[in-house]
Amino acid sequence: MSLFGKIFGGGGKGGKGPSPQEAIQKLRETEEMLTKKQEFLEKKIEQELQIAKKNGTKNKRAALQALKRKKRYEKQLAQIDGTLSTIEFQREALENANTNTEVLKNMGFAAKAMKSAHENMDIDKVDDLMQDITEQQELAQEISDAISKPVGFGEEFDEDELLAELDELEQEELDKNLLEIGGPENVPLPNVPSTSLPSRPAKKEEDEDDMEDLQRWAEAM
Repeated sequence: MSLFGKIFGGGGKGGKGPSPQEAIQKLRETEEMLTKKQEFLEKKIEQELQIAKKNGTKNKRAALQALKRKKRYEKQLAQIDGTLSTIEFQREALENANTNTEVLKNMGFAAKAMKSAHENMDIDKVDDLMQDITEQQELAQEISDAISKPVGFGEEFDEDELLAELDELEQEELDKNLLEIGGPENVPLPNVPSTSLPSRPAKKEEDEDDMEDLQRWAEAM
């Protein structure tokens, strides 16, 4: 049995292999276990380093033994780092493969559904149907155009004659406006009064009447 078979619990030749989800879960559990092992080794390395420093001048033998243990722990830590990198790569590959499998499965399901939807369709019938729809749309447009066309009730007029008549009316209106603006001699004058005004007596005649009145008054005295 292979190493991965032992890790994932695979059986013999007739045994069914683990599913991608099961394999991914196992790899995650292994990563967690190795990460805890890393933390343990890092603490051990720190402890052995402190022992070596403490016994460096007092007990050289104890200090050397501590450094040897520290080297072994560092070697194990490096191996775990490499193993974690390999497991992480394999887990990501499995996750991508699982994603691709699900995508392909869903695409296959959609393809089957599309095939089922098109099963009873005939491309020739579809073309005929679209042609009928086009003809009916054209007919509907012709009917709309016919309905919207103004009805003359039997009266037909020459459009050129109507335009000519309109031009004449516009010219007459223009000439009239020009005459009203530029012809002061055509402005009517006010009428002369028909009744005569009362005449005012001359000043000389008034003086003569006054002298006659004065003479008559003197004679009477």
